[in-house]
Amino acid sequence: MFRHTAALIIAASLLLSACGTAEEKTSDTSAPAGESTTTVQGEQGNYNPADTGKPGTGVPEPSTEDSTANEEKPESSEKVSTEEKVEKTYHMNENYYIKPNDEASPNKVVLLTFDDGPKEEKMITSLIDTLDKHNAKAIFFVNGYRVKSHPELLKLIHERGQIVGNHAWDHEDLKKMSNAEAAKQVTDVQKIVKDTIGVEPQFFRPPFGSGNDALKAAVKKNGMLYMTWSNGSLDWDKSTKDKPEKVIQNVLDQLNPGSNILMHELPWTVEALDELLTKLEKKGYSFVDPRTIELEAR
Repeated sequence: MFRHTAALIIAASLLLSACGTAEEKTSDTSAPAGESTTTVQGEQGNYNPADTGKPGTGVPEPSTEDSTANEEKPESSEKVSTEEKVEKTYHMNENYYIKPNDEASPNKVVLLTFDDGPKEEKMITSLIDTLDKHNAKAIFFVNGYRVKSHPELLKLIHERGQIVGNHAWDHEDLKKMSNAEAAKQVTDVQKIVKDTIGVEPQFFRPPFGSGNDALKAAVKKNGMLYMTWSNGSLDWDKSTKDKPEKVIQNVLDQLNPGSNILMHELPWTVEALDELLTKLEKKGYSFVDPRTIELEAR
């Protein structure tokens, strides 16, 4: 009897000892639910930026994004600041010729302009490639309805370092509109250009060169220089169609110091441009940067 009782006591002690060991092992391998959640979130915050910004994750933005944003902002403002600080060394006279402000600036210059765009990427790219070859800047006078159809082409002109001008929303005679309608043609282009590339045009050319005092006042109110041209390439005329040599000759026939040259985004003009600029350079002419022109005629 005593032996039987002792055996039962020993067996019970061994069973209790085994259960205690099992509980200790369980405690070592599993943490409370609250601790587990906290640990995982902390790890995600440290090294898993893929989850950044997802609603409800509680994961902060990585510091690299913050520092990148801070680095980019000065570059952007520095670029704008550089553009604003271009010295105004030229002005336009009442006949739309570009003249130096003093003897320190060259007199034999021409202003290059292209109207009625933006139309086609291939032509724009070719024009700008040629301008770059000759280290030249030009004003691309754009129509609002074309910008609306192809904003990417406006961005191309701007990103390639050329100057965007305002050529009214529609290519219609503004002088035949009411003053309010004509003014809207101006301001609508200002808005869509600003919305697309972040800056407003500083130069305005009316379609057909047709305007009046009320239109000029609206243009001035929008901070732009009003101009037509002094040298017409006639690239728009049927007599010049598909004849790049005629475009060149027309410009040379009217050439004078300060010529404000009107051209268009047309295949034969694209073809003529390199030879035209080469001939102008051989005659001692350089290409005025539009940004150096004062925004008040005198």
